[in-house]
Amino acid sequence: MARPVVTLSNEGRQLDRQTASATFPSAAPAVADARRFVRKVLADWGMDEVADDAVLATSELATNAVAYAGTSFEVTCRLEAGEIKIEVRDRHPTRGIDMPGVTATSGRGLPSLARLAASWGVSYDRRSKGVWFRLPRPGADDSAASGSLTGEAPALAGGRAGRERAGRTGPDETAGEAGEGGGQTRGRLSGGVGDVPVAGDRLLRSPTAVESMEDGVAGVRELLGADGAAVLLTERDGRLIMGASAGTATDVSLGELSVAGLGPAARAGSAWVASDASDPTAAALQARSLAAAPLESQGRLTGLLVAVSSVPGRFGEADGVRLGRLADEMSLSLEKARVGELERSWRGWLSFVAEASDLLAGTLDQERTMALVAQLVVPRLATWCAVYNAAESGPDRLAYVWHADETRADGLRELLEHAGAAPPMDSPGPWNGLATAPAEVRAAAGDTATDQVYAFPLIARGRRIGTIVIGRPAGDRFPRSAIELAEELSRRAALAVDNARLFSAQTAMSSALQRSLLPPGIPEIPGLEVAVVYEPAGEGSEVGGDFYDVFESGRRPGGGPATAWRFAIGDVCGTGPEAAAVTGLARHALRILAAEDLSVPAVLTRLNRLILGEGERGRLLTLLHGEIAARRRSDGVTIKLTSAGHPPPLLLSPDGSVREAAAPQPLLGVFDGVEFHTDTVRLRRGEVLLCVTDGVTERRSGNRLLGDGHGLENLLSDCAGLSAGAVAARIQRAVRDFGPEPSNDDIALIVLRAS
Repeated sequence: MARPVVTLSNEGRQLDRQTASATFPSAAPAVADARRFVRKVLADWGMDEVADDAVLATSELATNAVAYAGTSFEVTCRLEAGEIKIEVRDRHPTRGIDMPGVTATSGRGLPSLARLAASWGVSYDRRSKGVWFRLPRPGADDSAASGSLTGEAPALAGGRAGRERAGRTGPDETAGEAGEGGGQTRGRLSGGVGDVPVAGDRLLRSPTAVESMEDGVAGVRELLGADGAAVLLTERDGRLIMGASAGTATDVSLGELSVAGLGPAARAGSAWVASDASDPTAAALQARSLAAAPLESQGRLTGLLVAVSSVPGRFGEADGVRLGRLADEMSLSLEKARVGELERSWRGWLSFVAEASDLLAGTLDQERTMALVAQLVVPRLATWCAVYNAAESGPDRLAYVWHADETRADGLRELLEHAGAAPPMDSPGPWNGLATAPAEVRAAAGDTATDQVYAFPLIARGRRIGTIVIGRPAGDRFPRSAIELAEELSRRAALAVDNARLFSAQTAMSSALQRSLLPPGIPEIPGLEVAVVYEPAGEGSEVGGDFYDVFESGRRPGGGPATAWRFAIGDVCGTGPEAAAVTGLARHALRILAAEDLSVPAVLTRLNRLILGEGERGRLLTLLHGEIAARRRSDGVTIKLTSAGHPPPLLLSPDGSVREAAAPQPLLGVFDGVEFHTDTVRLRRGEVLLCVTDGVTERRSGNRLLGDGHGLENLLSDCAGLSAGAVAARIQRAVRDFGPEPSNDDIALIVLRAS
């Protein structure tokens, strides 16, 4: 878990100049910690109104610091007279800032920052790079406040008007349908309302907009003395739906009324009056006369404000002019509500991406990552999702399928398995593969076979590793926001899947290497029970530095049974490939040198020279090496051993007393010309010799080590009378239970018991 270092200060003891900073490590959990830090600081300062914007911008910058700079980073919050300034500073000033769609593989980064902040910039010094942004202080009487997302008239950073900002498409807004063409026409008629309507039905999601429409129709009835009034809203396909109504316009079905059926006045953006029911809008509202005015947003039609009467010719030109003024006022009110709804939706979109990134970064299991991707997509973006793995040769392989309706999941999988292969595309696009499935499979899948489908490539580190395919029912077209969000999620998912794939490959390789460094088996030694335990630290992603071995070293002339055996237990400094190289060198060299009938001290001397000969590739090595010989009367064994910088072996007597069985000598890989000697142990029946690595003695629980205060000796003393296997199991269990956290060091032990 990231552990930020936090500093708080009041500069000059002024209440309007405060600073809080925290330093975070280069790790995925640090991004969430940075968000919590910023939210807490702003809450302490009473700035909750801008906390969401600040947290989202900080999240993007912290993600960039971890993903691209790869260093620890510092988050600083400053409260000044009319502004809040937040800066994220990393330790890698020479690396460029990635821009989505150009070089980045994830994140919205600076484009998100530009949208959230009143202003932003990048600063450099000799050792670090900082990206900062400013937000207006809530309630501050400052021109910068117009850029706040929380103000009534949102504006873009750089001073552009809020109305200009509202013209951009938000996460839940579409400037048109993202159909197969992926584009749309934004033509305008001569000086009038655009021929492509705004999705005005989205206003029904805003309580503020609904209240404004309800107040508006009540005001129209009162001002014009109308029998009824209504607000009609446009949908993307041009149809008109009821937004609010009063009087005789209540509970009226509009049928197939659409923008295309409106008269020339409506399409010119002007109010109009109809004296009879021949007007399509009057006919749809079951009225004999009508006054109507268009509602506009960004020069495009949002809807109509209408007054109706059951009397022909009820409204005159003056009524149309009045209604036009009311429509202009309502258009402004609805525009503010629409922009507010878009901003809330956009912040929710960024929050979803940020939280999805945290979830994806939290697992290194490839199968679980793909399952998580599918479950993030469904049902927020699509009705179903399938994830494909790229194969080295041939089509992609279907890896995971998820459907919002679990009863359809099996049918969907069958359909996808018989459909055309997932396209090896480099950019998102529609996919028609379901149409290639056999007719009987399509029939069994039901309506799912006619779903509209989009495919998104999973590209990580310049290589396509798979495809995400999402689908919705044919009548529920994908809005542009869903396509953009799925594309963003696919970029982040690709990195998460690739990281999990690389981790799995590294783990498998490390496990194979680890197995190759361990002995194939333990020989039978007359009069001696032998038990060994080996546990590498962590999840197997790195090869450990601990090793052990027990092997035959001497045979009678003529190929008779062995007369001597050797054992060794050692610990190479460090982990990974370098440590593995020394581990392999030591274990194999011990066997080769022992086969030449070299004594234990001579073996250690030669091994010491071999390690020193490795130069910079060498590693320090602690080693306990001994030779076992059976005694003639079969009353135990004799062991000659040398402890080269290793934890001394412990000898357990049947009465429970414990003592060290060898004197310490220099470790290997430090000095040349070291002379080693042996200590002799006569292991009698019932006595136990315990040999361990420092992963046992240095097992930590808080500030205590297992070996402190003769801890291991006391533990071994309680093992009197147990078999070698039982002693090994008890020591192993005690090491595991000693601390609440998993051990961060390898554990190896050998138990020899005379029988």
